[in-house]
Amino acid sequence: MEQTDLMTEALNLTFFGMGFVFLFLTLLVFVTKFMSIVIGKIKKNSIAVEKNHCCEAKSELNEETKFVIEQAIKMHRGA
Repeated sequence: MEQTDLMTEALNLTFFGMGFVFLFLTLLVFVTKFMSIVIGKIKKNSIAVEKNHCCEAKSELNEETKFVIEQAIKMHRGA
């Protein structure tokens, strides 16, 4: 009789433990998906803001890059 009580307790502990782990992992999946959706929406908003500033930065970067390249060519030629 004591042996059956021990087996019952072991099975009980196993099922509750596995059930808890299953519920925790399921909750973790849903929370991760929710966070991914939220971050995706935030990123879309920030990309729209960056597109407005992108054109201004490209022209400045191109002028600066041209100047640096010209100076590097002059240094290479020894002029």
